[in-house]
Amino acid sequence: MAYKKDTDIIEQCDLISVHQDIVDQVNRVMPDEEKLQDLADFFRIFADSTRIRILYLLSQSEMCVCDIASLLNMGQSAISHQLRVLKQMRLVKYRREGKTVFYSLSDGHIQTILAQGLEHVEE
Repeated sequence: MAYKKDTDIIEQCDLISVHQDIVDQVNRVMPDEEKLQDLADFFRIFADSTRIRILYLLSQSEMCVCDIASLLNMGQSAISHQLRVLKQMRLVKYRREGKTVFYSLSDGHIQTILAQGLEHVEE
């Protein structure tokens, strides 16, 4: 006989009763469906370990594609593809210096998300 762990059990109410005041309060602040879809798309970007590694590297320093490819032991075309996805989602930005293009995180929010995610998985 297989035993279930506490984490496998979903607790449910014994009595079905909607707390309308709570439902109404939450409903007033609930974002619209389009914003929630955008949020889901945003978090979907973090589901790829290569993109996470690129974001982590960029949280440490501004880098060009060659630097990132070297650190991750990957080809430049694979890195460029992932950077394009990250740029489209506004997670990274770039600047040109002569013939070199340097990438960095778009803003501090991305670094905060990475740091909090790491903190959570290390608990």
